[in-house]
Amino acid sequence: MAEFVTENCGVSSPSGGGKSTQPGEEADGRAASELSVSNGDCGQCAPENQGLETANASVALDGKPGIPRKASIIKDGSRRYKERKKTVSFSSMPTEKKISSASDCINSMVDGSELRKVRSNSRVYHRYFLLDADMQSLRWEPSKKESDKAKIDVKSIKEVRTGKNTDTFRTNGNSDQISEDCAFSIIYGENYESLDLVANSADVANIWVTGLRYLISYGKHTLNMIQSSQDSMRASWLGDLFDEANVIGGKSIRLCAAVQLIKKLSPGLKNVKIELKFKELHKAKDKIGSDVTKEEFIEVFHDLCTRPEIYFLLVQFSSNKEFLDTKDLMIFLEAEQGMAKVSEDISVGIIQKYEPSKEGQQKGWLSLDGFINYLMSPDCHIFDPEQKTVCQDMNQPLSHYYINSSHNTYLIEDQFRGPSDITGYIRALKMGCRSVELDVWDGPDNEPVIYTGHTMTSHIVFRSVIDIINKYAFVASEFPLILCLENHCSLKQQKVMFQHLKKILGDKIHMDPPNLEDNYLPSPSEIKGKILVKGKKLASNCIGSEGEVTDEDEGAEMSQRMNSEGGEQQTVVQPEKFQLSKDLSDLITLCKSVRFKDFQTAFQNQKHWELCSFNEVFANRCATDHPGEFVNYNKKFLARVYPSPMRIDSSNMNPQDFWKCGCQIVAMNYQTPGLMMDLNIGWFRQNGNCGYVLRPAIMREQVSYFSANTKDSVPGVSPQLLHIKIISGQNLPKPKGSGAKGDVVDPYVYVEIHGIPADCAEQRTKTVHQNGDNPIFDESFEFQINLPELAMVRFVVLDDDYIGDEFIAQYTIPFECIQPGFRHIPLQSLTGEVLPHAWLFVHVAITNRRGGGKPHKRGLSVRKGKKGREYATMRILLIKTVDEVFKSAAQPLREATDLRENMQVRQHLLH
Repeated sequence: MAEFVTENCGVSSPSGGGKSTQPGEEADGRAASELSVSNGDCGQCAPENQGLETANASVALDGKPGIPRKASIIKDGSRRYKERKKTVSFSSMPTEKKISSASDCINSMVDGSELRKVRSNSRVYHRYFLLDADMQSLRWEPSKKESDKAKIDVKSIKEVRTGKNTDTFRTNGNSDQISEDCAFSIIYGENYESLDLVANSADVANIWVTGLRYLISYGKHTLNMIQSSQDSMRASWLGDLFDEANVIGGKSIRLCAAVQLIKKLSPGLKNVKIELKFKELHKAKDKIGSDVTKEEFIEVFHDLCTRPEIYFLLVQFSSNKEFLDTKDLMIFLEAEQGMAKVSEDISVGIIQKYEPSKEGQQKGWLSLDGFINYLMSPDCHIFDPEQKTVCQDMNQPLSHYYINSSHNTYLIEDQFRGPSDITGYIRALKMGCRSVELDVWDGPDNEPVIYTGHTMTSHIVFRSVIDIINKYAFVASEFPLILCLENHCSLKQQKVMFQHLKKILGDKIHMDPPNLEDNYLPSPSEIKGKILVKGKKLASNCIGSEGEVTDEDEGAEMSQRMNSEGGEQQTVVQPEKFQLSKDLSDLITLCKSVRFKDFQTAFQNQKHWELCSFNEVFANRCATDHPGEFVNYNKKFLARVYPSPMRIDSSNMNPQDFWKCGCQIVAMNYQTPGLMMDLNIGWFRQNGNCGYVLRPAIMREQVSYFSANTKDSVPGVSPQLLHIKIISGQNLPKPKGSGAKGDVVDPYVYVEIHGIPADCAEQRTKTVHQNGDNPIFDESFEFQINLPELAMVRFVVLDDDYIGDEFIAQYTIPFECIQPGFRHIPLQSLTGEVLPHAWLFVHVAITNRRGGGKPHKRGLSVRKGKKGREYATMRILLIKTVDEVFKSAAQPLREATDLRENMQVRQHLLH
C-alpha cells in the first residue's frame, strides 16, 4: 500500500497539548487585524462575517491538574489532562505554501530542509540538505568534507527508495525508533552507494522523494515538463470559470464574485476565510482596491483548495507525471480500490465524469483536481454501495435476524416525566425500525391512551398512533413490523382497541395461525408487508369472549425502582391477572408473549411462535452465566431485551452485549443520542436499512457452538486483520456550545472496534492543534477481528480541550460494509445528521479482500498457513514394536489436521 502524508499547514504546538504561540503568529495576528473583514465589503458574504473578531486576541486559559481519562469504548465521557496553558489565537490562516505539484517540491528542496543522515554504526548526523538552484547537485552542510565533496550530482542518482529498505537502515541500532514514513534512501554512483536520510515528518520526506524522482526522470527538462501538464490544466480550467464569471469584461471581477466562485468549487470553505485570503494577497502586493484578477483568483484557489496528501497519492501512481492517464488509473482502481474487472473504458468513464479541465477530458488525463473530485465522490465513500440495498438472504426464519427495535417509542424525552408524542413513531419508522412499543391504558371518553404507566409521562390517543403506524409502517422497509402491545385496558376499552386495529390496519395484520408442524417462524420474505402483533394470548381451549392472563407491566418496575430510591420499602411486584378479550387475543399469531423461567424449561416446552421479554439486568445475567445456552436458545426463539427500569433518563444499554448472545429484538430509546444509538443506527444501515440483518452463521447453525463471552478466536471462523490509516480531515466544525475557543479546533480521532469481547479495542491519533479545516493525522492502526460478521468500527472526532474533550463528529459502520482502499468518511453529528462537507480521509486494508495495496507488505494473513500449523507428534518410547505401529499414524494425523483447518475456512467462506 502506498502511504502518504503532507505538510500540516496548521500551527504546531508542543506535545503537551497547549496552544503556544509560534514565531510569526503575532505578526499574522496584526495582519489579520489590519485586514479585518467589514460587513459591508461583500453583500453576499456579510452574514458569515457578522461578529467575527479577526484582531490579535490571545486568551490564556490555565488548565487544572487532572488524570488522563482511561480509554473506554463503552461510555462517552470527558477527558482531563495535566496542567497546561492554552493560547487561543484569532489570527489569520496558516502561511505555509501547499504542495500540489513537482515544481512546489523542487522549490522547497531549493529552500532546503533539515534531515538526519543515518549510518550503520548507529550514529545519526543532523544536516541541512538543499538542491542547487540549477538543479544539478544535492548538497548538505555542515560537513567535515570539502564543499565540492559534500554533494551528489543529480545525474549520478540511480534510485530513490522509500522506507527503511537498505542495509544501513537494517543494521542501524536505532532503526526501530525511525518512522517508516519519514525514511528514504538515495542510491547513487557506479558502486550504488546509499545516502540514508530521515525527515522530521512524512510530508517533508514525500517532498524530497517526489522532487528527486522527477529530476531523475526528466533532468534539466523537469520544470518544462511540469509546466506543460498540471499547471496548464488547472490554469485553463480556472481561467474558463473566471471568464464566465466576468460578465462585465475587463481583467478583474469583484471580490464578492471571486469569493462565491471559490465557495462554489469548495463548499466547505467559509466565505470569511476566502475573503480574508484575497485581502492578505492584496496587502502583500500593496495593491489598492479589492477587485480580483485571474492570476490572483488562481493563486487563492491553489492555497485554499489544494489537498497535498492527495497530490502525493497521485504521483505514486502517475509514473512521474502530474496527472493519471487511463493505465495509471486502472492500476490504482485495481490495486488500491479493489475494483474487479477494471477496463480502460471504466478509467475513461471516470475521467470524463470527474476531470474538470477540457484538456484533461480530451486527452484522457485525470488532474489533481479531477482526482480529488473522484476520491470525494460517492464512488469512494467507505460504505459498500451494495449494502445500500437489500442484499442478504431474506428467506431464513425470523429468529435468524437481528431486528431494529424501539423501546417506549412514544416518548421523546425521559421515561418518568417526559412527554409522549406521535413523532416518536414517525421518526423510528422512517429510520427503519421494525419493532415499536405501545403501552396502552384506559383513557377518557372511552378512548384508550398510550403512556408509561405509574409515571408522569403525558398521554397520546391510541387511535392517532395506529393511524401513524398505518401511514409509515412500510415507508422505509417492506419487511414485517412488530407491534409490541402492552395491554392494561379494561374489557370495554379493549373492544375499542380491537376496532381501531382492525378498521385502520385491516389486512396488514398477520392473522394466519402458526403451522404446528413447523419448528421455526416464517421468513421475512414470506410475510412482507404484514404487521405482527405481540402480546398476551388466551389458551386455545378458551371458548368465551374473554379470559384471564398475567399482566406485563414494565412501568410498574420503574415505579417500584423510583419508590425504593425515594426511601420507601421495596416490595417484589407479583404479576397481576387481568381479563383479556378474545378478539384482541386472536390478533396475536406469531408473537405470543410468555414468561421465561429457565433454558431447560424453554427447550422442552416453548413453542417457536412464543416470545420472551428479558429485562436488561436479567439478560446480562443469562449472558454471563449461560452464554452458550443463550445463543442456542436464540437459534429457534425470538428474544426481546428491554432497558432496565433504572434508566429513568432514557439512557441506552449497549446493544452489542445482547447481539453477541443472538438476541434479535434489543429495544433502544431512540430519543437518546450517543454511543449506543450510534451502534444501533450504524448496524442496521447495512442490508438496505430494511431493519433486518442476518445473524452470523455460527449463531444460526444447529451443529455449531458459540459462547457469547469468548475472548479468543472463534472456532471455524477465519480472523481478519484490519489496517486503518487516518490520513486527514476536512471542514471539521466547532463542537456545539464551545464559544470560549472561538473558531479554534484541536481535533484528534478515536478508532473503536465493537463486537465480541475478543474484538473490542480502540486507538487514537495525535492531536492536530488549531486546524479544523484540513488537519493531517497520518497515523496507522491494526486490529485483529475474530468475528467479522458481528464487528463494528466507529470513528470519533473529538476536540482536545483542557476542560474536557468535546464531541465533534462520528461515523459508525459494520465491518462487513467497509470498502478497502483510499476512502472518504462522511461525518455525522451527535444526533446522527450528516455534517455538511465534514470528512475523514482514510486508507483501509483487510485480509482476504481485494484492494488496500499489496497485503504482503503488511503481513495481513492472520490464519496460520499450512507450514505454520501445529501438528500432533508422536513421542518415541524406544520400544521398537510400539514405535513402528504408531509411526504409521503420523501422516494420517497431519492430513486430518489439514482437513479440519481447510473445512473451517471453507465453511466460513460459504456463509
